[in-house]
Amino acid sequence: MLEEFTEDDRQAVRDQLGREPRGVAGVAWRCGCGKPAVIATEPRLPNGTPFPTTYYLTCPRAASLIGTLESSGLMTQMTERLGEDEGLAEQYRRAHQAYLADRTRIGEVAGLDPVPEIDGVSAGGMPTRVKCLHALAGHALAAGPGVNPFGDEVVEELGEFWCNPCSPEHHDPE
Repeated sequence: MLEEFTEDDRQAVRDQLGREPRGVAGVAWRCGCGKPAVIATEPRLPNGTPFPTTYYLTCPRAASLIGTLESSGLMTQMTERLGEDEGLAEQYRRAHQAYLADRTRIGEVAGLDPVPEIDGVSAGGMPTRVKCLHALAGHALAAGPGVNPFGDEVVEELGEFWCNPCSPEHHDPE
């Protein structure tokens, strides 16, 4: 369930991203400091652009840690595991379907027409490869454990980054 996106949330996300957030449907997950860390976006931005990234990770601390994981070759290893483990591949396909269902639900709640340009497209490379750990972690944090196996692994690798209240430098986009 999404939380309301307040004016304070908008300002926090603007500070996190270094720009105004667009097409926000609500807060999907909050950091321990109370700030949004994952926002849900509408499937079509206000300017008409299709936007497939339903769960957008905004927490700079998590994004930085994930950038380090991406540079380690973890995405390649995960993609290789998809070809070796049919059970894992099936879980990942289910995560893809859950992501698409969430996007449809968010669009319906917002009163938006379907967005055919992104029909069947989720995020993070789902369901056949791993290409963006940020998107997978955002999905895992928003959906909770057990929905996205690779997102869950990324969140586990991050450790409990949210346990220490964020200080201003953790939310500085520079």
